[in-house]
Amino acid sequence: MNSPFNKTLSFLAAFASLLIVTGCSSMDMGSQSAKTAATGSAGGSEAQGANAALERCDQALGTMTLVEDVNAPWYRTLNEHKLGSTAPVLKLLAQQSNCFVVVERGRAMDNMMQERALAQSGELRQSSNFGKGQMVSADYSLSPSITFSNNNAGGIGAGIAGLIGGGSGRALAGVAGSVNFKEASTLLTLIDNRSGVQLAAAEGSAKNTDFGAMGAVFGGRAGGSLGGYTNTAEGKVIAAALTDAFNNIVRAVRNYKMQTVEGGLGTGRGGLQVQQEAPAPAPTKKAPAPASAPAKKAPAKK
Repeated sequence: MNSPFNKTLSFLAAFASLLIVTGCSSMDMGSQSAKTAATGSAGGSEAQGANAALERCDQALGTMTLVEDVNAPWYRTLNEHKLGSTAPVLKLLAQQSNCFVVVERGRAMDNMMQERALAQSGELRQSSNFGKGQMVSADYSLSPSITFSNNNAGGIGAGIAGLIGGGSGRALAGVAGSVNFKEASTLLTLIDNRSGVQLAAAEGSAKNTDFGAMGAVFGGRAGGSLGGYTNTAEGKVIAAALTDAFNNIVRAVRNYKMQTVEGGLGTGRGGLQVQQEAPAPAPTKKAPAPASAPAKKAPAKK
């Protein structure tokens, strides 16, 4: 009998089942779909779980610090997307590659100086060993920038509508309109801190496809196989583009050949000369005085 009482019991049973299902959710720690191109860890010269495509060096080329222009428009765009600094990604890549030894010059530097101030004030134990002359200098600075980032570089709905045509084409186009190509292009420059000379520059790029509602069209089957494609964040694309740029930097410095200028760098004797100052006016020449007629000799007296 389908009485109101039975309907209420059925509703309560369904609601209780929903609570049980939602309450039994599990945390997938180390989920592959949550990882970026910069993955794994590093300790000293050893790396664990690093991206297999990451370039590596047999020997470190020097010490390096990260420098970001926090006033640049690309950095403000990162903050708008709640992505934050690129430094953690690049620091992980640099140490995993074993091409550079990373030294801290960022926010953690404040804590480093705080410990030294405590030591100088006498608050730390004498065995703390925070004396002067222990910090390592940075040979190089690595400076990143995001030169292009596009959250929606074009859908494929119009193309599907044109290929299929009719009502079916328009229906699929409405769904495929949510298929967006997320792209990012990054640039890294490597600067020699002693001379200020730019040693290398490299571009990196990445593109991903967000299939949006396509998973729902195929009954959810696509969503399981595509993994992160159905909900890829802009940060994953940017991390991949930074990884690509870092690989290109490593390839550039691995084949590094020093640039030379005849006469030396910064001596003012470069081959592309420019006018330094206005030339002095040429001295004016005076007109020669007219030659006087020779004086006539008086006739000799007889």
